[in-house]
Amino acid sequence: MAIPLFNRDLSWLSFNYRVLLMAADQQVPLYERIKFLSIYSSNLDEFFRVRMPAMLAINKVLEQDPEAGENESTNPETLQEVLQEINRQQQEYGRIFTGSVLPDLLSQGVQLYYNQPFAGEHLDFTRNYFLTTVLAYLQPVWINGKKSKKIFLENNALYLAITLVPDNNTTIQEYVVVNIPATLPRFLQLPPLNGRHYIAFLDDIIRAHLNYLFPGYTITACQSVKLTRNADIDMDEVKGDILEEVETLIRKRELGLPTRFLYDANIAVSLLHFLAKQFDIREDELVIGGSYHNLKDLASLPIPPGLTHPEYPKVIPAANKAAIATDRLLDLVLERDLLLHLPYQRYDEVLRFFNEAAADPDVAEIYVTLYRIASGSQIAQALISAARNGKKVTVFVELKARFDEANNIRWAKRMKEAGVRLIYSIPGMKVHAKTALVKRNRGYNWDYFGLIATGNFNENTARFYTDHVLFTSHVGITREMELLFLYLQSREQPATYDFLNFQHLLVAQFNMTTRFTDLIDREIKHAQEGKPAHLTIKLNNLQERGMIDKLYEASDAGVQINLIVRSINCLATNIPQSRNIQVIRIVNRYLEHARVFIFHNNGQEEVYMGSADWMNRNLHRRIEVCIPVYNPALQQQLKDIIHLQLEDSNNAQFAIQTYVENIV
Repeated sequence: MAIPLFNRDLSWLSFNYRVLLMAADQQVPLYERIKFLSIYSSNLDEFFRVRMPAMLAINKVLEQDPEAGENESTNPETLQEVLQEINRQQQEYGRIFTGSVLPDLLSQGVQLYYNQPFAGEHLDFTRNYFLTTVLAYLQPVWINGKKSKKIFLENNALYLAITLVPDNNTTIQEYVVVNIPATLPRFLQLPPLNGRHYIAFLDDIIRAHLNYLFPGYTITACQSVKLTRNADIDMDEVKGDILEEVETLIRKRELGLPTRFLYDANIAVSLLHFLAKQFDIREDELVIGGSYHNLKDLASLPIPPGLTHPEYPKVIPAANKAAIATDRLLDLVLERDLLLHLPYQRYDEVLRFFNEAAADPDVAEIYVTLYRIASGSQIAQALISAARNGKKVTVFVELKARFDEANNIRWAKRMKEAGVRLIYSIPGMKVHAKTALVKRNRGYNWDYFGLIATGNFNENTARFYTDHVLFTSHVGITREMELLFLYLQSREQPATYDFLNFQHLLVAQFNMTTRFTDLIDREIKHAQEGKPAHLTIKLNNLQERGMIDKLYEASDAGVQINLIVRSINCLATNIPQSRNIQVIRIVNRYLEHARVFIFHNNGQEEVYMGSADWMNRNLHRRIEVCIPVYNPALQQQLKDIIHLQLEDSNNAQFAIQTYVENIV
């Protein structure tokens, strides 16, 4: 019998609940707590767009063939468990928002109108804003009666479902859907009254003045609704002209089947049934909500002047002393490895790496993998300049990076126009590695410079994702990086793998799982010999069965295991096989994003870092790269950071994941 796993979706929901709890933490500045409410809502929206479609599909299969539920991955109870947990969290969300955040705003002299009528002094202001600005964007559509038309509810857009009664025939009810325009700010600051600041939802401004849209009618009800659509399009089936096909699939995503219809709890049952039929919504896709949806928009809640410490104090990232002391970063990397710790250290050195490579007349070739490109990417601009400066620039752009496809396509086109050689997605596989290689011609030989990161080459996310970036000229590492780029250019999956190709790099699809398994087996051997045996692993997600089983085996053998897992963790913590495993989750100001692997090796510790989580997709359906950190001083930096996180008594919480029979 297989050792049990914890359900990945319930584990992810527990992570999102941890995010929600940050909104209740009085030690967190008020507007940061509001941002955590926003993050929670945004995360949940993505869950319904990406994970819920798979769960609904499984449920549909079980309706037709109940015996299919005998497979542990398709248990019939899972969907209900997930929906119950989401409902519980939504109730908690409401309690935190209305019982803690709104009163704390009020204590700071800020009133956010929330299910409240506007003060008389604000009605004229909102009326003028409605008539001069909002009205131009409103598009009411009758959905029953003589005026009825078909309407397509856009994905995650906000609408008001309105019930009208004609003044000349009060026996008739008519239903109208009105859009809440996303092109306008969700919140409007109103004139202060008696020393207090006021903020209004756009939703409420529309509600308060709807009568202008419906002369001759009486509005009897008005509730907000929102439809979430399936965004889990199958990018793995892309063939032929990849760029063109991905663009087509992006458009199809917004037309996906419903996965959630969120509605106001006060909506009439008759209207709800009518809407469900009108938009082909199944009963298990109906989700009760409050008066306001898309609360991810809380991230844009205005901050009136005069508030006391509404946000985290500004942190100025530290400079790398060695880097700022030299005029030529590439020459410094020839002498020694450098390691950046983001966002605590500044990202300037990464930008310098690409800028110097683009400008150095002796640099002949640049290779880089780009997974999520920043919208205003300076790195992409440097690559464009390098190509125009006559250098051979080869960029692997992952066009299948979910929700970033359109931005990646836009930059790919710009780089191609500049002469950059673009390599697009490998069919059936994503390239998630974060690697760059620069080759400089010295006449008598070549200098190689490698850049390997745990996070994307993206200067926007570098401000709030914790990641590590290694600069190296190590001969073994950089030559193997060249082999990797040669493979990516061939765009062919070899029939057999020669594991001897990579002695330093750990590359998914080649040697990564084998090497990680061997490293854990070495700790098991040491434990069996009575030697100290430890391993410490930091990941975003832990889900792949083979690696979890290997951790269970190591724990059973007496290896002491520390895991820092931010999000999905399918390792059960209450079974005998996990008695030597400690799992913590850290949620704080920054998003923990780094992947670090520390193996005790009987006192001769080995440290690795890279892009790979231990999930099925990362280890079996992606190109990922991890590397050893050879420099002892840099190893110690990583170990010190991990030690601080393991000892964090404020932001780190132990993950107690109780395995329940048949809930996997």
